[in-house]
Amino acid sequence: MAKIVVIGAGVTGLSCALRIQEAGHSVTIVAKDFPSGFETIDAAAQINFTSPWGGAHNRFILPPPGAAPDSQEAREHALALLTWEEMHTLHGRHPEAGITFLKAYDYFEAPELAQTSLTEDRARYEFGMKGFRFHTKEELPEGAEMGYEYDTWCVNPMVYCAFLLRRFAFRGGKIIKREIRDPLEVFEMNDIAPVDALINASGIGFGDHDVFITTGQTCLVANPCSVTITKLNADGMPTFNVPRGFEGGTIIGGTRIPNNWNPHPSLELREKLLSNFAAMYPEILGPDGKFTVIRDIVGRRPMRKGGIRLEREIAQGNRCIIHAYGLGGRGYELSWGVADKVGKLLATHLG
Repeated sequence: MAKIVVIGAGVTGLSCALRIQEAGHSVTIVAKDFPSGFETIDAAAQINFTSPWGGAHNRFILPPPGAAPDSQEAREHALALLTWEEMHTLHGRHPEAGITFLKAYDYFEAPELAQTSLTEDRARYEFGMKGFRFHTKEELPEGAEMGYEYDTWCVNPMVYCAFLLRRFAFRGGKIIKREIRDPLEVFEMNDIAPVDALINASGIGFGDHDVFITTGQTCLVANPCSVTITKLNADGMPTFNVPRGFEGGTIIGGTRIPNNWNPHPSLELREKLLSNFAAMYPEILGPDGKFTVIRDIVGRRPMRKGGIRLEREIAQGNRCIIHAYGLGGRGYELSWGVADKVGKLLATHLG
């Protein structure tokens, strides 16, 4: 049994920790922030703890025709499919996990080749999109040139991450609440030494110059919705909703602004987000024709130029660090696929 440490208690770190536990290893999670209730989380102090501020849902982003199997788009789609299957399994076995399965509607004002070249057979059999169907012109919202639907999942982030953490602890996992400045610091911690390998699921990457943040504003409303809808507008900004389920309301979004550190929500932007979504899908307003706003949300997503860093590094002798960060806004969507890859890299290291 190896002694493994995971840095980070967001959805990526929790998923990796559980996968490694399943392989029979002793696992400790070291993190500054851990999942807590949405009602009590400190938006200012924990704005950099990305997972609580997620929607969160799965939206398939398809590789363009001719994409190499090792391209970023193809690799991420494969990770998304692995995560979809794990979410389906968890949903069936653990109804308390905070996962809801429902339809996704994707609409495009300016579809690209990845969408225009799509056929039903390719969607279902090449890209694994269960329940796929193109929408007719009559079904499209104003401004959309094309659209389709498929089966997907949404999670209530607070319920889901608390479920993962509780499962980890129940299985004997250890938890240390501490801020880490450098991954190598963990190897010197007397209370957990010796460490056979370290998983860097920190999100930020510790000095990786390719990492940058994007700030997004969304709005949580009490209005229920039975589908998750995304319209990619011609200006590149999406209009979307994510039903959280489990009395978690519905997220309406959103924005995606690189290198913006402003932590304050804009009331003007809130009104724009809500009106844009209501115009696209007026059914969400219900009989009174209004939104019931619960909270404005501003979150930071750690992005990385070139995509995810998912690889093994040997540092300072034989100290093994497996990096799993830079997922941006796709942490939930890719989480179990990343965890599976981390498990394989660890198995290779341990022999």
